[in-house]
Amino acid sequence: MPTITTKDDVEIFYKDWGSGQPIVFSHGWPLSSDDWDAQMMFFVRRGFRVVAHDRRGHGRSQQVADGHDMDHYADDLAAVVEHLELTDAVHVGHSTGGGEVVHYLARHGQDRAAKAVLISAVPPIMVKTESNPDGLPKEFFDDVQEQVATRRADFFREFAEGPFYGYNRPGAEPKEGIIANWWRQGMAGGAKAHFDGVVAFSQTDFTADLQAVTLPALVMHGEDDQVVPYADSGPLSAQLLPNGTLKSYPGYPHGMPTTHADVINNDLLEFITS
Repeated sequence: MPTITTKDDVEIFYKDWGSGQPIVFSHGWPLSSDDWDAQMMFFVRRGFRVVAHDRRGHGRSQQVADGHDMDHYADDLAAVVEHLELTDAVHVGHSTGGGEVVHYLARHGQDRAAKAVLISAVPPIMVKTESNPDGLPKEFFDDVQEQVATRRADFFREFAEGPFYGYNRPGAEPKEGIIANWWRQGMAGGAKAHFDGVVAFSQTDFTADLQAVTLPALVMHGEDDQVVPYADSGPLSAQLLPNGTLKSYPGYPHGMPTTHADVINNDLLEFITS
């Protein structure tokens, strides 16, 4: 398996397919680079180089006890980019991966990047605070951590067959393969990484990161996102990005890169090539 070793000796698995302008994909919690299959196959067949890694503690990367925070996530992404000598890269992040992308660009600079895309992403901040009164209460995320710590397998199954893909909505048609694939990816990772990752994606304030990213940036968000509520994320992120554009999707769920891959892929292609 292709891997790199970070400065703090963590082995990170990555995929690197094709040639041409690189598109770098950062996955959501608690998944792996496999969640980007529909996008990576779409773009590699259209002459792009597609790269994705498994976040530390996730998928095939090393299950370490520590470092499950946005600084380490951004540094690991930087290590992959530098190892592969990527330039003119388009960075695409879904959910937690969207936070990883903006934190990477703000922390490590934008010289190697061309554009950024945030899909159903966690920025600016998810948890309720004095400055973010419409956020979700910390108790909600505490409960997610408790579920991960005590009944992870059942919780992951319920999450995939429920709010993640909107399969709990009236008239929805759950796809067993999609649900099973989500569960497979989640259970391949480490419980400690998933437990700590809840704090990373929910309590990190990405406001300054968003303001620092001056590249052309597309924010894509489903209006029926039950995981990262639309009103508290998409429009606010687009406003904070100096060169941001918001594209909203009525009725689309959090996992729309999978459930609506045909639409998302073509919209990504239009943005990347424009």
